[in-house]
This record gives sequence, structure tokens and C-alpha cells, in this order.
Amino acid sequence: MLSKLVPKLQHPKMPLWVVIGTLIADQATKLHFNFWYAIGETTPIIPGLFALTHRRNTGAAFSFLADTSWAIPFFIVVTIVAVIGLTWYLKKTTVEQIWLRLGLALILGGAFGNLIDRIWHGEVIDFILVHWQEHYWPAFNVADSAICVGVALMLIDLYIEERDKKRKESAK
Repeated sequence: MLSKLVPKLQHPKMPLWVVIGTLIADQATKLHFNFWYAIGETTPIIPGLFALTHRRNTGAAFSFLADTSWAIPFFIVVTIVAVIGLTWYLKKTTVEQIWLRLGLALILGGAFGNLIDRIWHGEVIDFILVHWQEHYWPAFNVADSAICVGVALMLIDLYIEERDKKRKESAK
């Protein structure tokens, strides 16, 4: 099955479609929660483990710097710089670097999604709430998930690259 998927993942436009798909999924889900949920409203899905909620975050991950007046402009500038750097890096990749390209595309889609929120709302809309009984993980969204999965894929690519490099060195 993976062998049938690889040619599609090696398509030159694959990263663009992943960025667009991630951005659409992120903004559509945020729009849903912004429209249908009051801020703070929560719907338990799996009691004691998983809920959907409408939260706002003016900071970064785990509300980092949320209480500062300069957080939003700072994160907008940092995100724009990161997007430029990631786009440049993505353009340097080859179609054979599937996991790296996919990871970069997911990170870019997530970065764009949260950037739109910061510009449009002055904060990021979060809605996924994972917890164990009364121990809560900070709420997050599709963009945050895409960024995390993208970083994991980049680490997988790094592992594969290092493994292949060691195999070639040992074969000499």
C-alpha cells in the first residue's frame, strides 16, 4: 500500500496541497468553534479523557508569553520569519525527501493557520482538550497538531538519513 502512495507523495506539488489542506482544515474547525461555541463552552466526548471546547490563547504553546502586551506582534513577526525560512528550506528539498517535505508542509500549514488567527482575532482559537480526570493538557487546535506531526516527520527523516549514512559508511 505504501508503495502506491510514494509516487503521489513525490509529486512536486505535494507540499503545496498539504499546506492548503492543513490550512483549510484548521480554519474550518476554528470557524465552527467560533460560530457554534461560546468561549469556555465545553462538550465532553470521552468523559475524563477528551473534550471539545472553545478557548482563546494570546500566547504561544502552553500560553507562553500570553500576559504580555507585545506577544501578538512578536508572534506575528516570528511566524512570518519562520514561514519565509521554512519555505526557503522546502524549496531546497528534492522529491525523494518525502518525510522532510511532508513535515515542512504540515509545519507551514499550521504556522499559516495560527498566523491568520493572530492577525484576524488577536489570539489563537483552540478547541481540543485532552485530560486525565482533573489533569488537563493545554487546549490546542489542528494547526498545533500539524506542527507537532510535521516536526515528528522531520525527525523520522533525520533518523532515516543518518541510518542510511551509517549503512553506506559501514559498506565501504
